[in-house]
Amino acid sequence: MNAPNETLVDPAFLFRFQWSIQRDKLSWSTKGLSLPEACRVPDIGILAGRSAAADVRCAWSPDAIGWSVDVTQRAKSLWCREGRLEESDALQVWIDTRCAPGIHRATSYCHHFAFLPTGGGPRKESPIAMAIPIARAKSHPKAIDVAKLQVVSRVRHEGYHLSCKIPRTQLTGYDSANYNKLGVCWMVQDREQGPTLASVGMDYPFAEDPSLWLEAELV
Repeated sequence: MNAPNETLVDPAFLFRFQWSIQRDKLSWSTKGLSLPEACRVPDIGILAGRSAAADVRCAWSPDAIGWSVDVTQRAKSLWCREGRLEESDALQVWIDTRCAPGIHRATSYCHHFAFLPTGGGPRKESPIAMAIPIARAKSHPKAIDVAKLQVVSRVRHEGYHLSCKIPRTQLTGYDSANYNKLGVCWMVQDREQGPTLASVGMDYPFAEDPSLWLEAELV
């Protein structure tokens, strides 16, 4: 029998969510992006009693899509390993540039990126940008040059800030002038506080099923 606060179905699974991604210049500096409060992503996990451990923001421009993450209230050091993404502290994002919410397998317009706040460089202190093939995909996007993915992080005693920018050239099919909707999903992995998720919980295969991603309008 389920405990009183448990349900057989994640409440977020019962709805089709739409939200608006704000336009921004996405001006990049040595500190990354500075996205305003209006760019904060919706906290849908609250429907299932999941508290967000991160402040996640997203914005778009005709030339790129940008993200920023602030994680606080940590007591332990970050743990990031490029070869062990599933166990690492990281931001992962999934983007369908043509927003086809009815499909269950990724197409060539579907992308999966990961950004780790540390773990790179000779001293393993630099941020890392990754592009990951989506499991069970019908087809994959054009080859992604990870060197063109911009990422910067500032690690603090109680957490970190991470900014990343994905250029249009690394997003197959991204055309904001003619397609004003995206399929979007995100997850902030936090080994200490648990994940911050776009909508449904970890029991659902959102990493490979675009029908579980949110519908986002470029405004």
